[in-house]
Amino acid sequence: MKQCTYLLLVLCLAACTKDLDRKPLNANIADLQYSTVAGYKQVLAKAYGSYSLVSSTGVGNSDVNVPGITDAANTDFLRAWWNLQELTTDEAICAWNDANLQSFHNFSWTANNILINAMYARSLFQITVCNEFIRESADEKLNSRNMTGHDADEIRRFRAEARFLRAFQYWVLMDLFANPPFVTEQDPIGKHIPRRIVRKDLFDYVIAELKAIEPELAAPRENEYGRADRAAAWALLARLYLNAEVYTGTAAYTEAITYASNVINAGYVLMPEYKHLFMADNNRNNTETILAIAYDATKSQNYGGTTFLTCAAHGTSPEINKAYGIPGGGWQGNRSTKNLPLAFGDYSGNTDTRAMFGSGSLEISNALTFGEGLGVHKFSNINAADGMQPYSPNGVLVSIDFPLFRLAEMYLIYVEAVKRGAAGGSEATALEYFNLLRQRAYKGTGGNVGSVSLDDVLQERMRELYWEGFRRTDLIRFKRFTSASWLWPWKAGVDEGSGAPEYYNVFPIPSAEIISNNNLVQNHGY
Repeated sequence: MKQCTYLLLVLCLAACTKDLDRKPLNANIADLQYSTVAGYKQVLAKAYGSYSLVSSTGVGNSDVNVPGITDAANTDFLRAWWNLQELTTDEAICAWNDANLQSFHNFSWTANNILINAMYARSLFQITVCNEFIRESADEKLNSRNMTGHDADEIRRFRAEARFLRAFQYWVLMDLFANPPFVTEQDPIGKHIPRRIVRKDLFDYVIAELKAIEPELAAPRENEYGRADRAAAWALLARLYLNAEVYTGTAAYTEAITYASNVINAGYVLMPEYKHLFMADNNRNNTETILAIAYDATKSQNYGGTTFLTCAAHGTSPEINKAYGIPGGGWQGNRSTKNLPLAFGDYSGNTDTRAMFGSGSLEISNALTFGEGLGVHKFSNINAADGMQPYSPNGVLVSIDFPLFRLAEMYLIYVEAVKRGAAGGSEATALEYFNLLRQRAYKGTGGNVGSVSLDDVLQERMRELYWEGFRRTDLIRFKRFTSASWLWPWKAGVDEGSGAPEYYNVFPIPSAEIISNNNLVQNHGY
């Protein structure tokens, strides 16, 4: 069961403020909540659940307050993150006539964009939740509450997981905003203006945190489903080191190989069917996913998350929607630019089983026309085991979990690091890993290649990881995000595509935050 997320339902998510830290409930209530291991686990569930829930799916209600946001679903972590990571690239474009959304593909966003603000606020809120738990699970707190022996050890493991979740969100902020505010459990609670941390220092902090908690986390594949273990920390370290040159100016590809190899050697196995990774029962017998965000149509309702990824990618055809488990869905929003299907060659012939596209035209003459650009049907609210749709109260909400880390990414990190000259890997092993992905995709050895270039790696990452939140970061690492030499339809608002200023490689700190915190400095260009 998606246990951690469900525990959240007994808790109340507090409102986000401009401070990264807030004064918690009074000490008596805190001592009661933290008087048992079960009480600690409930609060840990709040930290996990803040990825997959907002306090209400109704209009205007959210656990994160963002001026201008009238629909709580826009403050959901995955929806906010996906908009910034995918709509800004050649993998996705949106037909909704919302200026905030349209600015992403047009490269015209500003520091007043409310959807950028929603992402920023969501990450800070989740860090705040983690900070509270880490503070309340400190050894001195455990001693004062007579938590000893096995109970104390279990709570220390919970604390390591909260530190992982905080590290993950600091990576998100570092990747998107470069130089965000910074607060840990060591800072004063209540009225405290966070200091600014520069990208390189934040990189060093996240690396140090992940290495510190590594021995305290559960061994790979030994934790409950949906909770971080040692392999999740290794996976995030591998991802960080792969992008180290962007974040710090110094490459660290050898370290990327080290941590990707740790995960690869931890017993994970590629799922036989690629599409089963993105179906409604992907929480069962999943040998590939290292850590996922859990969603459930009845117990964790949210119009962000995978409900958004599924429904916004479909049109109004009842027959097609029913086949993907969303008979009440079909929002006519997101689809691909031609770059994505063309990366598969004969995408319509379905030679590569990862090419999961719906109807539409390849060319896009009008970005606001949903029928132009192909639908992306990667996510399906149907059970792989029996072909049935799990219960959905309205035929829209889905129960598909979203993989934050999976084995395929680790293979591709290893391959890229080798191609970039890292020590500790081998060309032969890199080619083997590359071909393992293609063997699954082509259901045999027909997709095998004899050699791999860096360009091949970038395109294979697109084919394997599309719509999973990687593309913007990948294009920046390959120096193609703003480049006039790498174009896609309607990039920078031009029908054939255009280059954009390099300052768009990071997003602006929201204007309201610059005004309220004089420690912050706006990113160049904004």
